[in-house]
Amino acid sequence: MIVDCHTHVRSLSDAEVSEHLAAVEAVDACIVHAGLDGPRDQVNRKLCEYVDKHNDKMVGFAVVDPTRDRIDEKAVTSLTEKLGFRGVVLYCSMCGFHPAHSLAMRFYEAIQERGLAVFFHNGSHALSAEAVLEYAQPYLLDEVARAFPDLKIVIGNMGVPFVEQTLSMVGKHENVYADLTVRPAKVWQTYNIVVAAHERNVMEKLLFGSGFPVGQAGECIETLLGFNTLLGDTKLPAVPRGNLRNVIERDSLELLGIEHEQIKLRADKTQATNPPTQE
Repeated sequence: MIVDCHTHVRSLSDAEVSEHLAAVEAVDACIVHAGLDGPRDQVNRKLCEYVDKHNDKMVGFAVVDPTRDRIDEKAVTSLTEKLGFRGVVLYCSMCGFHPAHSLAMRFYEAIQERGLAVFFHNGSHALSAEAVLEYAQPYLLDEVARAFPDLKIVIGNMGVPFVEQTLSMVGKHENVYADLTVRPAKVWQTYNIVVAAHERNVMEKLLFGSGFPVGQAGECIETLLGFNTLLGDTKLPAVPRGNLRNVIERDSLELLGIEHEQIKLRADKTQATNPPTQE
């Protein structure tokens, strides 16, 4: 099953919703992350309404700032049972808090008990000037992963610009994964990231993402499968195409412990109608 683990729908305008729905036609399911586009409770409610309309295709992750928001049991219960979120997204660098802040650690304990995954949207290809770059370093999550070994953690955007730290983290911790958000306009960067992951033997810890609206899933898939052809007659190392396909076809929802019967039923019907072709 192809899952796009990294999409956003910020304004929820008719135009952006149409673009998002068109983009996710290329995948079986997608995770939609709430952003920093207004008061967090309002953003979460609007995203909940959107995802609920397309719950055979989408899973929502709520935005939380544990240093400012309520993080007690009642608040976490509201996110899961009332709003139906299956994970949370944290923007530590942009919100200016250390990933292992004492309040954040209390929050991780609560969501681990609930079986929620956490997506750290800390690194980025274009952080704002106000973002705290120090808090974007993936190695800061080592304390979190050691304290909560059952917590499913995703390092967004491969932790760019700290990719080597990300590779070390996913290699060290069983339940830490990395979001390989492909940038078709930055093929060389994607190539180097994937080759480094292949050489570190951690390809199985990479989850496919498009970063919509920055990227489109179909174009990102083509970029990932096709970058070996750019090597031509060079002696640069290649990554086996089968390994690349495994990243794309990995069931990220299952790995993150997200059970979603409607999505599974839809994906099974799609595969029965359009069986995969043999290469």
